[in-house]
Amino acid sequence: MPTPTFADHVVSSLKASGVRRLYGLPGDSLNGLTDAIRRDDGVEWVHVRHEESAAFAAAAEAGLTGELNVCVGSCGPGNLHLINGLFDAQRSRVPVLAIAAQIPGSEIGSGYFQETRPQELFADCSVYAEVVTSPEHGPRVLEMAMRAAVERRGVAVVVVPGEIFLAKTGRDLTPTVVRPARSVVRPDDDALGEAAALLNEAQRVTILAGAGAAGAHDDLVRLAETLKAPIVHALRGKEYVEYDNPYDVGLTGLLGFASGYKAIEEADTLLMLGTDFPYRQFYPRGAKVIQLDIRGEQIGRRTTARWPAPCRTRWARRRRIRAARWSRCRATAGSPCSSVSCSPSGRTACPPRSSSSTTVR
Repeated sequence: MPTPTFADHVVSSLKASGVRRLYGLPGDSLNGLTDAIRRDDGVEWVHVRHEESAAFAAAAEAGLTGELNVCVGSCGPGNLHLINGLFDAQRSRVPVLAIAAQIPGSEIGSGYFQETRPQELFADCSVYAEVVTSPEHGPRVLEMAMRAAVERRGVAVVVVPGEIFLAKTGRDLTPTVVRPARSVVRPDDDALGEAAALLNEAQRVTILAGAGAAGAHDDLVRLAETLKAPIVHALRGKEYVEYDNPYDVGLTGLLGFASGYKAIEEADTLLMLGTDFPYRQFYPRGAKVIQLDIRGEQIGRRTTARWPAPCRTRWARRRRIRAARWSRCRATAGSPCSSVSCSPSGRTACPPRSSSSTTVR
């Protein structure tokens, strides 16, 4: 069996990691990669008319599946066209690997035809960007890039001079398999106790939920029922939060509704779950804020969080906050209270509660 090329290793590693298609537009600097795909029946090349479409397609599939997806661009303007789609993927926090072909390595720095520096061009829209300097160097860079994209939920860029795709690796490499690591992230018991105390003291709780609430819809609804709190969803949280949710009162922000705005503006305690809602002017003034986010660096970025808690929103399914229903809402247990109407769809928010009727533990 002939010694595989670096391009063969790229294709076999992507296939072993669950990638089934690469979106791109062929070019001479990609000949080694496209030929390796031609010889392998396990990975599909999806031809596009413009590289921007390739990046958007990879980002869309990554958003729908949560799995690593790949887009490809040839040297110079080919990979430069990926940039809009890669910014979209990075801001949407979906795992995308961009393979950016480069001019011949011996010509880098000479002002060669179509010479650019993709590792610098894509620095602002990636979690990892590195240049492969040899066929021996390539497998390790590829693995680190795939791992960064999957674990950090963002864009990783691998820049490969065209001749390296065609070069022999010098040994028969085992395909690299990259799958997401599984972890459980939760606040400590003291932090949970403090959050429970804040909720017990609150008279008007509103929940603001974003894309980080994915997979926790039913538990989010039960939490709202327990707290008798309206749920406002951020734009990216709409698909995970709004459906079959009698406590949802819509969006707030520049694209929001009066109902969502009112629910947050009048809250004395805001419970933020998996959201980096960007518009600071739409946060309540003087309210206490409890913020849960898997990315600790996001906490307090938009508004002051009195109780910051790095945590997966889904974790709440196992440690749900339990509270007694308000005595004056028991007649409508399981549905929102009807005394304060604020939703254009007929949904309602709940009235302030008596501090003596609820215990969170």
